[in-house]
Amino acid sequence: MDGLVFALFALAALVGGFVSGFSGFAMGLVVSGVWLHIITPMQTATLIAGYGLLTQGYGIVKLRHVLDLKKAWPLALGTVIGIPIGVSILAYLNPAHLRSGVGVLLILYAIYGLTRPVFAPMKIGTGADIAIGISNGLLGGLTGLGGIISTISCQWRGWPKDVQRAVFQPVLFVAFVVISLSQAAAGTITRDTLVLYALGVPFMVAGLWSGFRLFGKIDDETFRKTVLVLLLFAGLSLIISVLPFSVH
Repeated sequence: MDGLVFALFALAALVGGFVSGFSGFAMGLVVSGVWLHIITPMQTATLIAGYGLLTQGYGIVKLRHVLDLKKAWPLALGTVIGIPIGVSILAYLNPAHLRSGVGVLLILYAIYGLTRPVFAPMKIGTGADIAIGISNGLLGGLTGLGGIISTISCQWRGWPKDVQRAVFQPVLFVAFVVISLSQAAAGTITRDTLVLYALGVPFMVAGLWSGFRLFGKIDDETFRKTVLVLLLFAGLSLIISVLPFSVH
């Protein structure tokens, strides 16, 4: 890896860490836009999972004062159930149609949320949360976006921004644990990828630190809109990924 390529790799890690520190998710969405052009898709997927453990673990530690596992465990359990199901049925679906459909739904949801008042808080029971978690895991197994539905469901409840993140970040952490273990079992974690991971850690941590500092200075409404904008970009990225000129 020459100097320019490494600079791009490190910059993506820095920005990805910042976005994760600020919003609690979307690191993979940011870094993949750069890394898929300079390293292999397998390395990109492995690094996103590995750094996901770092970013979500960091968020959990920083928000430990509001951490409530009673709220998080049903979503986490459902996610663990849903991921392998999503991966297994992927072979029977058209990935391009699936990504396009999910992308359109995310875009419509984000635009709707940005152009209307704040959602009225909803009360969701444990059984429904497990079902939401399964849907979250299914989408993760099918598209790689393993925290989208759980993040959206936290918005529906009208919780403060700290409480939202203290719920969906543990769910994302669990999802990355499952993905990383699957990658290890499949033998896709190589020495070269581990070296890349170690080189990128300082930049990812610097981004995380600065993003979290900014998160502490915003209000709940700004956080809500930030999440919706990131969901909008997630939808656009899914649609762009199936276009003929996209990198696979």
